[in-house]
Amino acid sequence: MIIGMGFGMIFMVFFWVAIIALVVWGVGVVARGGHQSPKNEDSPSPLEIASQRYAGGEISRQEYEQLKKDFKTS
Repeated sequence: MIIGMGFGMIFMVFFWVAIIALVVWGVGVVARGGHQSPKNEDSPSPLEIASQRYAGGEISRQEYEQLKKDFKTS
């Protein structure tokens, strides 16, 4: 009987820790507006963006070469 009470207390502690963790997680999700901020490693570098724009015809070769030069020096 005493062993059963010990398991009951342990279960109660785990239950309340889980409830508190869910509340903290929920507040964090609401505070971020439900979106996670993008990670830097997933976003393309400026040089990759310039290469895509050049490949798509948005910028000229001269502009692309200038951008490459600018990004390599910074």
